[in-house]
Order: sequence, then structure tokens, then C-alpha cells
Amino acid sequence: MEQKNIRGIICANLTPFTKGGKEIDHPKLHKLIHFLQDKGVHGLFVGGTTGEGLVMSIAERKELLESVLKCVNPKIMVIPHTGTLDLHSTMELTAHAVEKKVYAVGIVAPGYYHYDEDALYKYFSTIASEFPSIPILLYNIPSCARNFLPNSLIIKLAQKHKNIVGIKDSTGNMVNLSELLLQKPTSFTVINGVDEYGYQAFLAGVQAAVSGTSNVAPEIYLGVYENVMKRKLPEAWIYQSQLTKLCQVLQYGKNLAIFKQALKLRGIDVGFVRPPHRELTKQEISKLETTLKSIKLI
Repeated sequence: MEQKNIRGIICANLTPFTKGGKEIDHPKLHKLIHFLQDKGVHGLFVGGTTGEGLVMSIAERKELLESVLKCVNPKIMVIPHTGTLDLHSTMELTAHAVEKKVYAVGIVAPGYYHYDEDALYKYFSTIASEFPSIPILLYNIPSCARNFLPNSLIIKLAQKHKNIVGIKDSTGNMVNLSELLLQKPTSFTVINGVDEYGYQAFLAGVQAAVSGTSNVAPEIYLGVYENVMKRKLPEAWIYQSQLTKLCQVLQYGKNLAIFKQALKLRGIDVGFVRPPHRELTKQEISKLETTLKSIKLI
């Protein structure tokens, strides 16, 4: 397996839908991808939490990845999220991603039911053994998946499988992330998944971030990353302060319609959300517009 260098800002891109969330809106998707790559993002995390992947069918998720690959610059890392609620569907999506020769895949811990560490180890180990040529990023987001991946399990999987190359840490626990950075194998990549402490994570040694907020204002998170890498820390902190304000405006992703409406107010129409997500009311749109003006994003 080719060694991958996963660094920079990877946007967990939104998925535009037609009205009522019935179908993927491909023209609007392509417009979003062009906007993000023109702004300078280093990669795309396709069909993840922000991309509404888990409310899409397996066929739609394949369709989404293929659509992204048709329009994206080959220099951009494309990392589809192939995790599902069951092993067989995850294997099917991962096989499709391998066929499409993506940069890597991200796989969330299976959710809804509670699984013990032995079950989670077997789940990820089975996938890694079946697809030894594809770099795999574990995805730890217990607030959504219900199942937490402890550092001991992460390290055990990384030591067993060379193609388990990293993790997207969306635990919201900076202490846990810092401990993983100290304990991990040298070649294992820890990716921050919580935008509110991007600055702190980069200072701690993280080299990449997967970000939903970067759909709306990629230039802000890029400013954090680039300035920390250059050790221009006062400048980086100014960008982080802006990023934190934006996270508050977007309400931490509680309703993805806020992300889509914010982008629309910036001139990028990314369509509709898929139910049970709901669209914003006129009053909510007006309040969002006022808030975005107050932080000089529109």
C-alpha cells in the first residue's frame, strides 16, 4: 500500500438535494466543489455527517462519490465516508471506493446499537483485512454513532493493520486527542474533527482537519492552518476566533439547513436538505443574515 500524506484542511462537503430532499442536485454539487477547491481546500470528505451520508441509500452514496470525482481537481484528496450501520453495506461502499481509486476512506463506528470493544475490533479488522490496498481512517464521533473508540482500541487496530493509517477525532475531548497523539504509532495520522479547537489541535501536533464549517468559509480555517504551520501564532489565533464565532452562528451543525442557507447568502446555492432535516423559516433566515453581516461574512 502506498504511504499517504494526509495534511491540511479537508472539507466535509455538503450534499445539495433537490426540493424535498428527493435527489442529489449534481449541478449545485459541482458548483460547491469548484468553490471549495478555488478557495484552496486540500481535500474533500464525501458523504460524512455534514454531507448527510447516513440518510442516503447505498446507491445514492455511490452516485455522490462518482459525481464528485467527475468534477474535482485530481490534486484534491477525495476521501469518501463508507461507514454504515452494518458490515456488509460498509464493505460494499468500501469496495466501490477502492474501484474508483480514491485517496483513502473514512469509516465511522457503527451506530444505534451499543457494541463492546471486541465487536468493534472485529468490525474494523474485517474491513481492513478485506481491503489491504486502501488507506483507512477510523472516524470517532460518539455523539452521533453512540459507540466510542477508546485510544487503546485505536492503537491495537493501527498496530495490526498497516492500512489503518489514521483517525478523524470528533470526540470533542482535547485531552483524549492529546493522549492519542502521545501514544500512537509514528506513521498514524490524527485528524481533528472539531472546528472549535482547530488552533489548539494544530499546536498539539495534529497535521490535518476534517471540517464542516469550511463549507461556508474555507478561507477562515485555511487561515488557522497556514498560520500555525508558519508559526505565525497571533495571526492564527485571530482566524480561530473568527472560526469559533462562525461555529456558534452555525449552531455546531444541529440543522444542516443553516450551513446551506449561509452558503446561499454568500452566493453559492447548495440546494435543500433531506428530511427529517428541515428548511429554515423566513424569520430564521433573516436572523442568520443579520448575524453573518455582523461577522463580516456577507
